[in-house]
Amino acid sequence: MSQLMTEDELDFYPSSDGEPMAETPIHVQAIILLHQALEDFFKNQPEVFIASDIFWYWKEGSKKARISPDVMVVTGVEKREIYERRSFFSWIENKTPAAVFEMASRRTWKKDIGPKLDTYERLGVKEYFIFDPEFLYLEAPLVGYRLQGKRYRKIPAKNGYDSILGFRLVVEQWMIRLIDSKTNEPIPTRAEAVAKAQAQSERMQLIASAEMRRADLLAAEVERLKEQLGRSGS
Repeated sequence: MSQLMTEDELDFYPSSDGEPMAETPIHVQAIILLHQALEDFFKNQPEVFIASDIFWYWKEGSKKARISPDVMVVTGVEKREIYERRSFFSWIENKTPAAVFEMASRRTWKKDIGPKLDTYERLGVKEYFIFDPEFLYLEAPLVGYRLQGKRYRKIPAKNGYDSILGFRLVVEQWMIRLIDSKTNEPIPTRAEAVAKAQAQSERMQLIASAEMRRADLLAAEVERLKEQLGRSGS
């Protein structure tokens, strides 16, 4: 597949502003873990696009009508190769993100609860979550908003935040944990999944070793009985 835009159009709508991905390593980690959890949750839904720190342009012809969410979830879009979406263009995809996540920091938190909230509300983002991984700037580590009509209303926190996307969000140290609403099972991090698979492999190896040992003992016992019967019959 080719790019969604020509080279001239890509020059007009830049995909980078030269700013760092996040303010601190904690914020970078929070973004990466959330992005991966969302990818894993939606792995069987190819029409869902997960993006982190890319520009979302919402008005054709205006390079200023853009914002760069830390993480966003767009549903109902065509599956594309990763290199095709250098930025997200609402007029091409005919979609608005269903959910946006921002990581509040010393530099950004006032914008996150002010101008960015107003922008996402005005553009029709159904859910907006702000996470403070340092536990310093917000009234709670995680705050959620949902559109009711054309206005945001805070989502009540009941053992986390239930999202319309099918999961619950809970805070675990400096990360947001996704809980599958249908199964009530947490979505493991990639490291947790690897550790679990490794532990399961080690358990299977121990079981296999025990079975082989049991078989060897049984074979030895059979040979002993055969030898004993042979001696008694002679």
